[in-house]
Amino acid sequence: MIASYLQPIALLEMSLTCAVVIVALLQKLSSKELLFAVRLILVLLLTNLFFWPLGMSLELPLSAYVRGVTGDLSIVTLLLLWSSALPSAKKTPLGFKVPLALIAIAFYPLALGLEMLDPYGWGYGSIGLLIAVILFAIIYGLAGWIKGVWIISFAMIAWAAHWHESANLWDYLLDPFLAIWALFAIPNAIYLKRRAKAQSGHLFRAG
Repeated sequence: MIASYLQPIALLEMSLTCAVVIVALLQKLSSKELLFAVRLILVLLLTNLFFWPLGMSLELPLSAYVRGVTGDLSIVTLLLLWSSALPSAKKTPLGFKVPLALIAIAFYPLALGLEMLDPYGWGYGSIGLLIAVILFAIIYGLAGWIKGVWIISFAMIAWAAHWHESANLWDYLLDPFLAIWALFAIPNAIYLKRRAKAQSGHLFRAG
């Protein structure tokens, strides 16, 4: 009974994700800040466009074709992306991106069979992995990044509820797109910080 809902849920998630990405790109291309109400309407319209079959030569919804290429995204990726569309959205701290990038660098080569150690297997109910994830959530809570606590909590709840087809906790916490984003976001954040510091020094330079 539950399995029958997994496909529509996955398509709805992918439809909303595609909508948020397109609206974000439109905002980047626009010279003016789009009102939140306008962005919300666009997201709703695009979500419906991607979710429902269009007919003609397309037998499946557009989101199904996108999902066929990308696979299911992790809950962490979905929540980070969706929350970025909110008016009060703040930048994700480096304290999240750096550990994420380091984990991805170690995880994917091992999971692909580079060594005998297979960390992907830990996702099937490993107490050690569960404790590590909970510790990360506690650290982010103590550091004041409450959004991170909620994201990790929802990912663990979704895994426990078998929200996606996968029963592996890693698939709810990490995916290649999230890893690539973290790897590129770190040098970009460092560059922006240095540029802002340089501009600040130039403004206060004597003469």
